[in-house]
Amino acid sequence: MPRQPAEPACSAHPVTETTSHMALQAAARAQEPAQDHFRGEDFAALLDETLGTDTGFDGSVVTGRVVRLTDEFAIVDVGLKSEGRVALKEFGPPGAKPEVKPGDFVELYVERYEDRDGSIILSREKARREEAWTNLEKAFEAQKRVDGTIYGRVKGGFTVDLGGAVAFLPGSQVDIRPVRDVAPLMGTPQPFQILKMDRARGNIVVSRRAVLEETRAEQRSELIQGLKEGMILDGVVKNITDYGAFVDLGGVDGLLHVTDIAWRRINHPSEALTIGQQVKVQVIRFNSDTQRISLGMKQLETDPWEGVAAKYPPGAKFSGRVTNITDYGAFVELEPGVEGLVHVSEMSWTKKNVHPGKIVSTSQEVDVMVLDVDSSKRRISLGLKQVQRNPWEQFVDDHPIGSEVEGEIRNITEFGLFIGLSPDIDGMIHMSDLSWDESGEAAMAGYEKGQVVKAKVLDVDVEKERISLGIKQLRDDPAATVLGNVHKGDVVTCVVSAVQANGIEVKVNDVLTGFIRRAELARDKADQRPERFAVGEKVDARITAVDRAARKLTLTIKGKEIEEEKQAMAEYGSSDSGASLGDILGAAIRRRNQMTQDG
Repeated sequence: MPRQPAEPACSAHPVTETTSHMALQAAARAQEPAQDHFRGEDFAALLDETLGTDTGFDGSVVTGRVVRLTDEFAIVDVGLKSEGRVALKEFGPPGAKPEVKPGDFVELYVERYEDRDGSIILSREKARREEAWTNLEKAFEAQKRVDGTIYGRVKGGFTVDLGGAVAFLPGSQVDIRPVRDVAPLMGTPQPFQILKMDRARGNIVVSRRAVLEETRAEQRSELIQGLKEGMILDGVVKNITDYGAFVDLGGVDGLLHVTDIAWRRINHPSEALTIGQQVKVQVIRFNSDTQRISLGMKQLETDPWEGVAAKYPPGAKFSGRVTNITDYGAFVELEPGVEGLVHVSEMSWTKKNVHPGKIVSTSQEVDVMVLDVDSSKRRISLGLKQVQRNPWEQFVDDHPIGSEVEGEIRNITEFGLFIGLSPDIDGMIHMSDLSWDESGEAAMAGYEKGQVVKAKVLDVDVEKERISLGIKQLRDDPAATVLGNVHKGDVVTCVVSAVQANGIEVKVNDVLTGFIRRAELARDKADQRPERFAVGEKVDARITAVDRAARKLTLTIKGKEIEEEKQAMAEYGSSDSGASLGDILGAAIRRRNQMTQDG
């Protein structure tokens, strides 16, 4: 029987239609009742002739030579009855040009050998896989690393090509620390450690982390042995905390404290660093016992505090940026790494009890004056108010003493009034400067908060930041003339204005106030009783003291009487003349009365 031309087979080639048809016919004949034993043997022989017998090639790997290439297949001679064909896509990665040409010798896996028409089902991919599995099993037994390429992502991890065999890489085994982006690792050949493999099930589990940990341990041991203070190393920021950052030096971690990141103020390490950032650091301290490593970045830069005293002399003005605000002041950066403190007391001439945050804000550009520099302690004292005109000095220039001002009563206290002279400056009118005639308490009763009044500038104390004002000074003192005409020792006629337990209060010429103490009310002690006097009664008294500033007199009736007695004794008799005191005083009184009548 002539053989039909055989069609080339591919890796997934099914049984040919002719073979399937003949098998069905044979199966149908097998269902017919067997006529005799010979007829059964003929059927078996016919089936063997149709399908062929086991050649031993199925499942084996053979070497073949590429005979020619078609648009989709490579025709390969494997030394059997007929040629086989393999899809070109099995000779290269998807989308790439097949890496095969006529004459090349390749290893192929015989999936199925069909003797009926000589068709041979071959697979390049399975051949590579079989070879890869054999090599991987040897590496797994010897605990050796294998090379592979991550090429896909699956649930829970990634797929890795191990030279033809596909392995699973769990997400936890990609790196020592969590990796947010695996894209840079994909498509790049790198070593892996086989953790588990089952050829029967076709399962392989690999780890990249195990390789990195082993390499890391070797690098750590080598690094620790040669580590010295002052060494400059390259590292990667591994983690960031509130107090600093941990830097991977290649197998060992070191702490980069926030104060050693930069010379300038850094509130949080994240302001200057990011995880995964490549940094150059210097070993500041190394404890070989605990293997703790302290690192620094700013030590690799020039210290900006060198020569700062000459650069920022006291009294000089500079511009800076507010970097931090506290309850006690604000820090101002004069240049990167150099900051000064503006104490709250140096922030404003007028705002005394306010938080610094209400005067300046973070990142604000301000003008400041250098007040003091301490290079050893890295401290610069700055002043914000010093770059502005002292408002009290400005007030003196604009309103000299004696000038008149006008303002609203902002506050009334038990001792006087506070008058607003500007948005930030107040002047005080003491209760004694409200009226020439009334007492302070009585005069204050005539004023209320919010009232606009005029006053005269009496005094300005720039250092104590005080302005004294007066309302009564706007008009002349009605008692000024009287004060100019009275002197100590003068006898004046007074009018009793008040009777008190310790004496009497009197008025002189209706403008001056005087006081006569109880002991000075009479020569005789029995007559030293205030109740002897009545309000409105006129009395003569001698001035013993004049307080021109307070416009007050101190007087005595007793002293006047004693002085009159001495004069009468000198004029009308002596102690040995025989005249009585009554006679002498009587004569003196009659004389005075006579002089009064004559006058």
